[in-house]
Amino acid sequence: MNDILRESRFNFVSHPDKAFMLAFNDEMTRLGYDFGQKIGSGYCWGNYMVIYTRAGVKSKQVYARIYIREPRIVLRLFFNDIDRHRAYIENAPDHILEVFTGEQGACQHDRDDGDGKCKFRKTYRLEDRLIEKCNGITFEFHEPSIQKLPDYIDLFTEFYPNKKIQKPVGLSATTQ
Repeated sequence: MNDILRESRFNFVSHPDKAFMLAFNDEMTRLGYDFGQKIGSGYCWGNYMVIYTRAGVKSKQVYARIYIREPRIVLRLFFNDIDRHRAYIENAPDHILEVFTGEQGACQHDRDDGDGKCKFRKTYRLEDRLIEKCNGITFEFHEPSIQKLPDYIDLFTEFYPNKKIQKPVGLSATTQ
């Protein structure tokens, strides 16, 4: 990752964002995920995009992405079955909880096919309320930082536990 980020096409990426990307990549590698040593086009999500999948498996389910945009990168994590993780999320630091409960990505029901069911909607309950998010823009963490990295990794391992890997000391949902 470090060699790729040194390429001139990434000169617009700030040093703090590059530092975050390197640290996030180290953590994802430790957990058994990789980006295939390739940073591709960002299409409509940004200039470039890093896509993390499970290392060493044929299925290429996406678990995380980093959208490389100007002026800042965005970390996006891919989650399902939010209700199963309700207690964890409701006790997470505000910068984690806000992504699940805030207005960012709120479903506008513009993809309903007349039957009231949007195939791109994620629906779950948090803080005693029903939340509907558009799956195309859910769980984006804007302006990620090294300081918040332990919280992102702790959240990720809540959804994708790897019993073979121990969490580094200091990662917890109560980190603020």
